[in-house]
Amino acid sequence: MATGIRDKVVIAGMGCSVFGERWDMSSDMLMVEAFTEALADAGLEKSRIEAAWLGSALDDVNVGNSAIPLATALRLRDIPVTRVENMCATGTEALRGAVYAVAAGAVDVALALGVEKLKDSGFGGLPIRTKGAVNDLWMPYGSAPGTFAQLAGAYAARHGVSMGDLKRGMAHVSWKSHQNGVMNDRAHLRRAVDMDTILNAPMIADPLGLYDCCGVSDGAAAAIVTTPEIARALGKDTLVSVKALQICTSHGWEAQYGAWDGSYVPTTRAAAGRAYAEAGISDPKAEIGLAEVHDCFSITELVTMEDLQLSNDGRAAFDFLDGRYDRDGAVPAQVDGGLKCFGHPVGASGLRMAYEVYTQLMERAGDRQLADLDFGLTHNLGGQPANSVGAVSVFGRL
Repeated sequence: MATGIRDKVVIAGMGCSVFGERWDMSSDMLMVEAFTEALADAGLEKSRIEAAWLGSALDDVNVGNSAIPLATALRLRDIPVTRVENMCATGTEALRGAVYAVAAGAVDVALALGVEKLKDSGFGGLPIRTKGAVNDLWMPYGSAPGTFAQLAGAYAARHGVSMGDLKRGMAHVSWKSHQNGVMNDRAHLRRAVDMDTILNAPMIADPLGLYDCCGVSDGAAAAIVTTPEIARALGKDTLVSVKALQICTSHGWEAQYGAWDGSYVPTTRAAAGRAYAEAGISDPKAEIGLAEVHDCFSITELVTMEDLQLSNDGRAAFDFLDGRYDRDGAVPAQVDGGLKCFGHPVGASGLRMAYEVYTQLMERAGDRQLADLDFGLTHNLGGQPANSVGAVSVFGRL
């Protein structure tokens, strides 16, 4: 019988590049930037890494279709290196491969690294896989802003939330992330924006305005994972453990059978339930002290808080307005700026979220440091609400 991965794997070290318009850096150089920090943090020799996973979702031009670029960029000799892709959950998918390998006893030390060089595509948002040509297979349900705008409309209709209240709640989501991004010297966007500016911004897809949408970035993030015993032998006193890592994928019923009303994301709810059970979390509202969630659009973060059981159904907009998810709130969210301001290099985003939770649990976050943190959570939504991948991970000290 499966017993899960709880406390079988710890993070030996992590690294994260600066996110942004990194015109002077190739994908290889971004990998090296993140890996160099992770290796120094782990305090072990590169030769001890026995397997690696590379996450890259859309960068076929710079990274290609294999994991060879990771092996060559980092000079990882004669070890298995695997390239994975799972839309916006790609970074978490890479971490899952490394964590599962250690938990299974297949290797003692493994590397997960995510990278994406998206500014080269010329798109302000996520590019389609052909880098500009129309591809109906990639966006079969319309544009990303359009489909997430539909999520907002369905949510408001289901819960009887006025569009005015919903827009104000969404504006607070973005306002909070901009406030937090100012404090992060690796963030792509480091400028505070006031609520009036957000509420009066040009409309992209009603009710989503300009500041309700995240852009894309160049960047990389990396994690080196091992067993608790090996980490202690390296002299590490504080151990950050992977309590749970769950990924759920839509099989199409949301868009095909009419049973789903479009107001929530089923894969996130399923992944959260499994993750909490694996991690031993019985009361997420009380136990989760930090949430790094997939805020590709402000409505996504708002609805996600209900999907993660951190807000009651129909109450998330008001919880945001009440400051529940502010840096000094009950469950701080996106304290590093999130996708909205730290940035969204797709293959790196899941690992970037883990990097912030790890940094906070290690009490290294400087001015961003939170107090009395026991558990941190990361969440990715890959694809669109009607056809998605939901990924939820829980981390805590061992």
